[in-house]
Amino acid sequence: MKILLLGKNGQVGWELQRSLAPLGELIALDRASNPYCGDLSRPAAVAQSVLEIKPDVVVNAAAYTAVDKAESEADSARTVNADAPAELARAAKLCGAWLLHYSTDYVFDGSGSVPWREQDPVAPLNVYGRSKLAGEQAIRASGCRHLIFRTSWVYAARGQNFAKTMLRLAAEREELSVIADQFGAPTGAELLADVSAHALRHAVCHDDVSGVYHLTAGGATSWFDYAAHVFAYARQCGIPLKLTETGLRPISTEQYPTPARRPLNSRLDTNKLRTAFGLALPDWQSGVDRMLTELYGR
Repeated sequence: MKILLLGKNGQVGWELQRSLAPLGELIALDRASNPYCGDLSRPAAVAQSVLEIKPDVVVNAAAYTAVDKAESEADSARTVNADAPAELARAAKLCGAWLLHYSTDYVFDGSGSVPWREQDPVAPLNVYGRSKLAGEQAIRASGCRHLIFRTSWVYAARGQNFAKTMLRLAAEREELSVIADQFGAPTGAELLADVSAHALRHAVCHDDVSGVYHLTAGGATSWFDYAAHVFAYARQCGIPLKLTETGLRPISTEQYPTPARRPLNSRLDTNKLRTAFGLALPDWQSGVDRMLTELYGR
């Protein structure tokens, strides 16, 4: 099997280089790659590279992910998140290749408290969410065989993440305020990569699994409780914190305004994915603890 990976140096792409390697020949690109183009801000050039490489599978782990910045850079977000996936899907269709693409909980409006299912109505609140939804729609309309994995609150040991930011701030301040009314499942890039490899092995022999799936770690939490979990780990491991035992304070989304509106309910129902691919998804705490252990030891 020949696999083309785009976005090889991102959080998910880095882990995909590991998980996809045993499946066959892996060609991994980023924005600076030559002679093939991996820059999704140049959709036609990327599609041409797909046609030249003729892979069996295209995995798109590249995206425009600056949620707040997208409010003032809507054209850039749409080019990378919508136009490029559309071109990738067209090229994949011509090659007879599978396309695996990652999307987001931000395609929903975040109302209610019930986990979102794949067939629930979409209504993104911000430019980023609308651009990702447009990418999904273009892939489905292309007729190519595809796996679209919607996920949420992605983190990795590599690069910046919420836990690292919280620990840095907690080392500097006695008090911290963290949003307590947004709920989702922190999901590790490592988990996304491993599930993706497993799903692709199945998909290449079973065309009927083509479609949209929700992929997150098990359970759900708020940003506030996520931070509390990280601080509990830090204190148990003897990581020095200036933050006092009572210094972590919950606030509402309204108290922390941002350029882009965020959904309050980012819970995703993963039953379809678990059933289709015979998977058990670990709880979010185990993944976060593993990442923290990798970074700080225990």
